[in-house]
Amino acid sequence: MSGETTDFRHSTIAEPHRARTKDILKTHPEVRQLIGTDSSTFWFTLGLVTFQFVLAALIADKPWWAIALLAWCVGAFANHSLFVMIHEATHKLVFKQRIGNIITGLLANLPLAFPSYASFQKYHLKHHAFQGVYELDADVPSEWEARLIGHSAFGKATWLLLYAFFQMARPFRLKEIQLFDGLTAVNWLVQMVVNVAVWFVFGPGAVVYFTLSLLFSIGLHPLGARWIQRHYLTGEDEQETFSYYGALNKIAFNVGYHNEHHDLPSVPWSKLPEINAIAPELYVPLKSHQSWGRLLLQFLFDPKLSLWSRVVRRERNNVAMTEEYTPDVEMIRAGR
Repeated sequence: MSGETTDFRHSTIAEPHRARTKDILKTHPEVRQLIGTDSSTFWFTLGLVTFQFVLAALIADKPWWAIALLAWCVGAFANHSLFVMIHEATHKLVFKQRIGNIITGLLANLPLAFPSYASFQKYHLKHHAFQGVYELDADVPSEWEARLIGHSAFGKATWLLLYAFFQMARPFRLKEIQLFDGLTAVNWLVQMVVNVAVWFVFGPGAVVYFTLSLLFSIGLHPLGARWIQRHYLTGEDEQETFSYYGALNKIAFNVGYHNEHHDLPSVPWSKLPEINAIAPELYVPLKSHQSWGRLLLQFLFDPKLSLWSRVVRRERNNVAMTEEYTPDVEMIRAGR
């Protein structure tokens, strides 16, 4: 990439994962044995939620700077991991029964302050099915968003700091998604009741701790670089999905294995490294990241990198988005 771009990189070819999925299933059929659920995810979720509630109770009456410091140094990591638990529940990788995954997702949401699980479930499955399709993929920044932020370090830092709010604005441009439904209502109701209870039982400082932990976990923090790592173009070639193989995967439940996840989204977090080990010839040649912290600095201070550094496509299953189309419900349900 040379110079400051003011447009996305437009692609006329299909997203890369379906082809690689076919390759790995053909050459390494044993990877099918990795497909399934991992119920230990529920117990990790319960432990992390308990941990966050204990910290919230202990920090609630402390000065604001102490709350912010704990949220940055500890709470962000816990909430980041809880987002991974929500991700696993979204793909139905915790239990075989739908209700078990819903309970896990709602439970993981409790220390996040804002009801996120139900909405994430809808938008994330679309992201897998239609990666880079501007009208369907909420992971792609909106055009107005990219124009507003520009290429400056200040603009990009502000965007990361307020990432949650920019993310909430994207669904309004998307097609085929019902903004509010029954599960969304349940998610909002449960979360609001818990927030009010935390406020009155522990004090407002506990809610502030949860909120700051949320903002840091997905924003201006080394962990926030995960949103850059996944699909932002940091090279000259056409690779549009990147994995992260750094040490933080150990406490982030292997969420960095993003190419592996997109290729086989029915494999739980605990087995993602095995995909890489089984088929190194498919993954070693791909560019990857080793440090979220280094990537964060690169994104902030390299003027060539911006919200425009994304691949977009205008076709949905070989049908231009300006034409009539019918939702492929089964593909969406399968997370592909």
